[in-house]
Amino acid sequence: MDQSSHYLDWPVLLVLTIIVFTVGGNIVVILAVSLEKKLQNATNFFLRSLALTDMLVGILVMPISLSSILYKHSWPFPRVLCPLWIYLDVLLSTSSIMHLCAISVDRYIGIRNPIKYSQFNSLNKTVVKIAMVWSVSVVLSLPVPIIGLQNQEKVFVNDKCELNDKLFISVGSFIAFFVPLMIMMVSYCLTVRVLRHHATFLQRKEIPLISPQPSDAQDGQNGKQGMASALKKETRASKVLGIVFLLFVLLWCPFFITNMVLVLCTEKTCNQAVLDKMLDIFVWVGYVSSGVNPLVYTLFNKTYRQAFCRILRCKYKTEAAPPASRNVNGKKERDCSTARPFNSGSGPSTEPSTSQLRFIYQVMKKSLLDESL
Repeated sequence: MDQSSHYLDWPVLLVLTIIVFTVGGNIVVILAVSLEKKLQNATNFFLRSLALTDMLVGILVMPISLSSILYKHSWPFPRVLCPLWIYLDVLLSTSSIMHLCAISVDRYIGIRNPIKYSQFNSLNKTVVKIAMVWSVSVVLSLPVPIIGLQNQEKVFVNDKCELNDKLFISVGSFIAFFVPLMIMMVSYCLTVRVLRHHATFLQRKEIPLISPQPSDAQDGQNGKQGMASALKKETRASKVLGIVFLLFVLLWCPFFITNMVLVLCTEKTCNQAVLDKMLDIFVWVGYVSSGVNPLVYTLFNKTYRQAFCRILRCKYKTEAAPPASRNVNGKKERDCSTARPFNSGSGPSTEPSTSQLRFIYQVMKKSLLDESL
């Protein structure tokens, strides 16, 4: 075995570890959301679809990229497969950023107007949103196989399978990465702002009874604490998603920035060889983002962590859904989600009224914060 083979041993072992962890970790995420009742809400359905995207990266993209490394970046497969592989690579990376962008916007809408959000946020509508994310990703990536199949020089550089259409690289990177990135960052910042606004308003305003009936007196006494707990959970959930967003940006930005530099630079102004080597490294840094999300969920979310443990120990049992109501001392206890909001009679205001906050708490507790992300 020659010296170059010895040199490749450790990088190949590292890459294989990344592939196994990416595929295995995202399979566990998909199973957790599918089996755990507490995780079955809109945000986690998006995260399950994102896990599917990341799993496909580990199955369809990473192994072929590894084989290319083993052959010293020469394409070892039939040349007609090169544009198809690049298409899968672009499609799945685009799908990842589109999923995160959709999650960020969807959560902002849900927190900004939870009453209307809960009325129109059914499972079918969530499926439609996810289908739209995949459709947009497919449309944005579709020019790749068309360009490559029509002219193979656009996808081969010195026998290396690599997209080299500068127009598509620049326009595609802007539309499929930088624009969704800006939308994701703005909507996330707005979400944090709304949460802080509600928390500040809650601290300086008492929450009266949910309804005037004496049987609901305890609910009324605990209303403010419940609202505070709901906001605390939502804030914690936003922090977890913020970590996911940040890691994605940190891991993929070097690749896209270097890609844009390669497009804008000429041979006289830039060292093309150095930039090509940097690109080969940064693309694998981006691939790592497909495997870090399961780790984030495990470290920062108790429900995911418990579900992962049950799945890995093959002791998973789906939990029955809790009853909508129960009998206490012979009386049927009402579900607070069906309580009618108390009309405080206050006039128009730029900030939510007490009754609105009270009902927001009910809706968030029922449909947004079921011990999930």
